[in-house]
Amino acid sequence: MNVNKENLREHLRHLVRDRDPYFATQGHFYVQEYIRQELGQWGTVETHKFSHNGKTHQNLILNLPPKDEVKKFPLPPILIGAHYDAVPGTPGADDNASGVAGMLELARIFAAAPIKYPLRFVAFDLEEYGMIGSEHYARQLKQQKQKLRLMFSLEMLGYCDRTPGSQRYPAGLERFYPDRGDFMALIGNLTTIGDLLHLSRSIRQAGAACEWLPAGQKGLIVPQTRLSDHAPFWDNGYGAIMVTDTAFMRNPHYHQPSDRLETLDLDFMASVCNGLVAGINQLN
Repeated sequence: MNVNKENLREHLRHLVRDRDPYFATQGHFYVQEYIRQELGQWGTVETHKFSHNGKTHQNLILNLPPKDEVKKFPLPPILIGAHYDAVPGTPGADDNASGVAGMLELARIFAAAPIKYPLRFVAFDLEEYGMIGSEHYARQLKQQKQKLRLMFSLEMLGYCDRTPGSQRYPAGLERFYPDRGDFMALIGNLTTIGDLLHLSRSIRQAGAACEWLPAGQKGLIVPQTRLSDHAPFWDNGYGAIMVTDTAFMRNPHYHQPSDRLETLDLDFMASVCNGLVAGINQLN
């Protein structure tokens, strides 16, 4: 089953709006309920509540079971997450409606075609305030001694620029990677190197260029590699990968009012998501 580009467009049509949890509460609530409704088609949506700045916030969770033949010998789940909040004053099409739309489309596909691993889809709140929602959730998993096969943070999947010189990097990395912003980047911790190789191959086979980077010392060597919801999972000892179009290293609309649906490349985004589907299907 392939990713449906028109499904991505329809999700984005609902998700792209001002949705800061403090300054655009109506949009934030609308997006939260849209995600709950969409995930709810495939099972019971659980709510992980946490407090911040005197307000209760919610991460939304859908668990999908594995194939019937492996239910007797359950494996640790694969977690696929994306944050649904946005900074004040921007509709956040790439950041991060694109990641949420990709997550919703992957949930549809895997609900219809389960794999050997259980899958857990998590929509995180308060990423823009310092990965608050994912930090609370990752810490809870560690306290409960829950294992994960792998965590994915889908962080900006839709911006592509094929112009020479359009891609920037933290100092030094420009010597090793392309100068065109037309690839998807996979950023993992050292325990995920095998998965990075495998998944980058799957994304390329699906028709999108892909580059990967293992981030040592929990990303502290290159701090820009920590700027999404995978970082709290690194900090709590989990293997985690950020899937990203590299955000402000490429996208001039990052955190701007111009981060709108029409700036996204949905063909590129669909190819990336198809590569993720294939790669996750084949994980050992």
